[in-house]
Order: sequence, then structure tokens, then C-alpha cells
Amino acid sequence: MDSNVSMSIRPTWSGSLSHGWKTMKSHFLSLLLIVIVCSIVQMPLQLFHKGNSADSSSLKILLEFLALAYWVLFLPVINYSANLLFIQAVRNEVLELKNIIIGFKNYLDIVLVHLFVTALIGIASIALLIPGIIVACRLAFVSYLVMDKGMGPIAAVEASWKMTRGHGWRIFLLGLTSIFIFIGGLLFFVVGILPAIIWIKAAFASLYQAVLDEKNEV
Repeated sequence: MDSNVSMSIRPTWSGSLSHGWKTMKSHFLSLLLIVIVCSIVQMPLQLFHKGNSADSSSLKILLEFLALAYWVLFLPVINYSANLLFIQAVRNEVLELKNIIIGFKNYLDIVLVHLFVTALIGIASIALLIPGIIVACRLAFVSYLVMDKGMGPIAAVEASWKMTRGHGWRIFLLGLTSIFIFIGGLLFFVVGILPAIIWIKAAFASLYQAVLDEKNEV
């Protein structure tokens, strides 16, 4: 990692967006391919949901089961791997598309932490919407810690909670801004969606790196 790159990121909303934009410009083609792969692997979920409109109750149950299994056992691996590649891009490291499946080396931890985080956010959201948002913001770095630091589910959740202390509002604001960036990409003749996603993911990876450098806790 180029230490000058990481130290230049300010752990702020604007700093994350600014460095995310620079990262996107520096590694655009590689990150575009990564986002395209992530979009393609999302497609089977849409097919499963469309199949639920069938009249057969048994077919609906089967498709719902397949969709759940796909969402739990496969999608997290690709998404977590993509997050690691975005961290590498933020650090100005060489990206290799084959690493989009590197998460299979850490398969069990990824599946378990995905279920664990989903359960925590779900339980908090059942209580009230605001606690759910707070928990989601405080656990925003879990996937990065699992892939970047090789942490297990419990350790990653605990580390993310510590790292994000004092940064919850920045994460929330960045998430809120991401909605508008995505909408802007959608309005820009649809083709702007992919660059919008790249910018969003690069901005979150930049914030993770900035907080990691600042806290030096992990």
C-alpha cells in the first residue's frame, strides 16, 4: 500500500467522496468490471422473485428457498470480495479480477458474519427504525474487516463498532448521499448507474481506510 495515498484521505464525508472519485478515475475500467460482475450475480435473485408469480404453491416455495440459499450462501462471498478489491483500489494497489472469488477462501466466516449482521440490524429495526439505522452504520466496516484483516464474525462486529465510534453521522450522511448519487446516475441516461455505484463503493472504502489510519486500532 502507498502510505501517502492512505494518509491523504480525510475521515470525513467530503474527504471520502473526494478520494472515492479519485479512486474511480484511477481504476475505472477494473472497478467497472467488478461492478458488472456484481450486477450479473444479482440477476438470479430477480429470476427467483419473478418465478414467484407462478400459480403453483410448491413452485413458489421452491423458488423462495432457492432465493434464500443464493442470498445467504453465494452473494455475500462475491460482495465481500468486491469490497476487498475496492479497498485495494483505494490503496492504489494492482487489481486482479480473478480475486472477485477470493472470498471462498474465507467462506464460512463470510456466511456467518453476513447472517449475524443481518440479524443484528433486523432485531434493532424491529424495535424502531432509528436503532436499526444506528446499528447498520456502526457495522458498516464489518465486511472490510473480515476481508482485509481476516477477522471472524464476532471480532469483526466488535472492531467495526469500535472503529465507527464518532463516525456514525458521517457514515449515515454518506449512505444518504449515495441514494442521490444513484438516482443521479439513473437519470443520466441509465448508463450512469454503474459509475454511480463505483463512486459509492469507492467512497465507503475510502472512509474505512481513513478511519483505519486514524484510529490505528485494528
